[in-house]
Amino acid sequence: MTEMLLNVGAFSLKSLVLGLVVFGGLLMVISAAMKAKAHEKELEVEDLSEKSKKQTLTIQARILPPKDFKKLLKKEKKSLKDEKKHHDKPKLFVLSFKGDMKASQVDQLRTQVSSVIEVSNPQKDQVLVCIESPGGMVHGYGLAAAQLKRMREKGLHVVAAVDQVAASGGYLMAAVAHEIIAAPFAVVGSIGVVAQVPNIHRLLKKHDVDYEEVTSGKFKRSISYLGKITDEGREHFEKKIGDTHELFKSFVKESRPQLDLEEVGNGDHWYGSEALKLGLIDRIQTSDDFIMESLHSKHVIQIKTPESKNLVKKFASAAIEKAMAPFYL
Repeated sequence: MTEMLLNVGAFSLKSLVLGLVVFGGLLMVISAAMKAKAHEKELEVEDLSEKSKKQTLTIQARILPPKDFKKLLKKEKKSLKDEKKHHDKPKLFVLSFKGDMKASQVDQLRTQVSSVIEVSNPQKDQVLVCIESPGGMVHGYGLAAAQLKRMREKGLHVVAAVDQVAASGGYLMAAVAHEIIAAPFAVVGSIGVVAQVPNIHRLLKKHDVDYEEVTSGKFKRSISYLGKITDEGREHFEKKIGDTHELFKSFVKESRPQLDLEEVGNGDHWYGSEALKLGLIDRIQTSDDFIMESLHSKHVIQIKTPESKNLVKKFASAAIEKAMAPFYL
C-alpha cells in the first residue's frame, strides 16, 4: 500500500513538473508572439491640425445656415490649397510620457524622440512633451530625461507640459525642457531621493534561522534584506542616497540655473500656481491650450508608440520591481 502511494506521489510530481514546463514554454511563445506583434506597428502618427479642422467643420455644419456653411467650406478649401503650396509651415510634434515606477515607457519615448529628430527642422519646429509621472527608479528616469535632452542638443525647442503631476523623476524630465507649463493644480517638484529596504534579520535570528551572505568588495552589499545592518553599512547607504540627491540637483540646475535649490531642492512638492512663484515652471497653461494656440501657426502632429500588452512581462516586472533598485526619485 505504501509503495503504491509512493508511486502515485512520484507520478503526480512528474506530471506537475511536466505541466509547469509546458506552461512555461507556452508563456514564452505567447510573450514572443506579443512582442513581435508590438514591433509590427512601432509608431502611431495623428495629424492634430487636420483632426481639429474636421471637428470644427462638423460642428459648424450643424449650427450654421446652409448658405453660410457653403461659404465657409469654400474658404477652407482655398486655405487648404494655399497650405499645400507652402510646405514650410513650422511643425509642433506632440509626445506623451505617462510614467510608472520603473519609467518602463522609456523604450517608447526613445522611438518617438529618434523619429522626431530624424524628420524635424530645428530652425523652426518645436516639440511639446506631455509628462505625467510621480517619479520612480533613478536609472529609468535618468534615461528618460536623457532622451528629451537629445532633442534639446539637436537644437529643437522643447516645451514640457504638466497637466497633473511631474514630481521627482517626472520633474527631472521636465527640467530638461526650455519651457515648463503646468495646470494651476498640477503637482511639480519633489527634488529628492528615497530608499526603502525592509530587513528581517532579527526575525530570522529569533527563530534560529541562519543566513550567510558572501560578497567580494567591502560595500558590495552595504544594506541587505536578510543580513544584519551594520553602522558602517548604514552610513555608506545614506551617503549613496545623498550623492544621488546632489546629482539630481546638479542635473536640474544645468537646465534651470535660475532655481534656488536651497529652497526647492528639499524633496517638497508644490502646486502649479505656487511652483510658478518659485521658478519651477514658466507659466500656467494646460497642454490643451498650448496645442490649440499652436494650431493657428503650426502644423501639429502627435506621435505615439502603442503600449505593449505583454501581461507576462508586466506581472514578472511587478514581482521583482523593488528588489531590483532601492533608490527612487
